[in-house]
Amino acid sequence: MTIQYKNSKFSLSGTGQTTVLNISVTAVAIVKSVSIANTSSGAVTVKARMKDYSDSNANARFFVKAMASNTQENATPSPLNLESGDAIEVQSSEGGGVIEGVVSYALLDRSQENG
Repeated sequence: MTIQYKNSKFSLSGTGQTTVLNISVTAVAIVKSVSIANTSSGAVTVKARMKDYSDSNANARFFVKAMASNTQENATPSPLNLESGDAIEVQSSEGGGVIEGVVSYALLDRSQENG
């Protein structure tokens, strides 16, 4: 098993649910933070959820906030564990790239395991 420390940047171009991190089926991840910034001149509502690969009915919203202009929030104040195939999706009430962010996580890759 290998551990890789990674950052994944995102910028939302529209208002639909956008996958900002998708974990391979050969790995798991520990998300340290999901940092989200509103770079617009007005308030924007931002939502984030974990999409559960093994049970589509078990998706869990973990962040909903009306973010003031030119502010930044950590959507995950405590670690978030993602299993194989899980994903993080983010949605905003405004498009045009005004919501940007970075997901910091440790990826535990099991593809090189024996057996």
